[in-house]
Amino acid sequence: MATVRKRKLPSGLIRWQAGYVDGAGERRFKMFDRKADAEAWLVETGYALARGLHTPDSVSPTVKAAAELWLRRCHDNGLEQMTQRGYRQHCDLHILPLIGAKKLSELNIPAVNAFADQLRAKGCSPDMVRRVVKSLGSIFRDAQRRGHSNADPTAGLKLDLPERDDPRAVIPSKAELQALVAGASGRLRPLVLVGTFCGLRASELRGLRWSDVDFEARVVSINQRADAAHTIGRLKSKSAYRSIPMPPIVLNALREWKLACPKGELDLVFPNAIGRVESYANIVTRDFKPLQKALGVASETGEAKFGLHALRHACASLWIEQGMNPKRIQKLMGHSSITLTFDRYGHLFSDAGADQRAAEEIQRQLLGC
Repeated sequence: MATVRKRKLPSGLIRWQAGYVDGAGERRFKMFDRKADAEAWLVETGYALARGLHTPDSVSPTVKAAAELWLRRCHDNGLEQMTQRGYRQHCDLHILPLIGAKKLSELNIPAVNAFADQLRAKGCSPDMVRRVVKSLGSIFRDAQRRGHSNADPTAGLKLDLPERDDPRAVIPSKAELQALVAGASGRLRPLVLVGTFCGLRASELRGLRWSDVDFEARVVSINQRADAAHTIGRLKSKSAYRSIPMPPIVLNALREWKLACPKGELDLVFPNAIGRVESYANIVTRDFKPLQKALGVASETGEAKFGLHALRHACASLWIEQGMNPKRIQKLMGHSSITLTFDRYGHLFSDAGADQRAAEEIQRQLLGC
């Protein structure tokens, strides 16, 4: 039975005690400054109890304890080392110093918003704030799974963060792509071609095997990736597993490269000199950036303009230019959702001619001229 009773503390202060019976049959109590707050809390608690989602404050773990359990689960689930390292940094640098001592039951939507404000105040970028809050949400969801938390206060949370950066991908022009394709040699030529015409991520290029290249069917299949720690592993999502058609120039370049490619147990298409996983830094600093500088594909400061990911963006733009529908683009790019495809490349699906014709038709219907 839920009750609210007036209590006078030894100090003389008046408090209101809310009492209830939890799901295990234990009598629980919580003190409030105002009777209205106690009554409102009991209503919320009763609703959570009815749904089997209530966790008493006294048994709720701290954010620090819940974070350690979540990080341990990430390790047990075999997440990539770099992913685990990133999560650990989110906890050690941001979450634990600010709210590690708080209990999960103390954190609600306003408290999470206040935490995001603290992150901004200490100099975190909007993107970092989003990443850290996302990790906090993962901690809550893991705690829910264990029965340690009522809910995830980050679910559906809209953070009031500045959105000033241009979200559109930086895409090389056709002239720049033509120069890169014509100027690339050695292993860099097939790599640039596969990136430009097949749209692989850098990690997918580094993890691509010869067994995934079907010369007869003229498709390349994406089945694994190489992470920043040079470890071969699974792709990040189910949608990343896909097959992509290869045009003749890619097919021929790969046939030629296969004869000269260093051999190794991993059967990699773009390995290092001894057949092992090549680092992203080596590809970019030793090959891709010098190529751009030699060709004059550089910024105003003389630095190379693009990383390998720019080739992936270029591929998407070329597919869109050929009239492929957004759902097909999503499939070929390996995006987890169509929303991600539109967020990155939505501006490329626009039809300037159709927009202009629509504007002229609106004028004609309204003004008759």
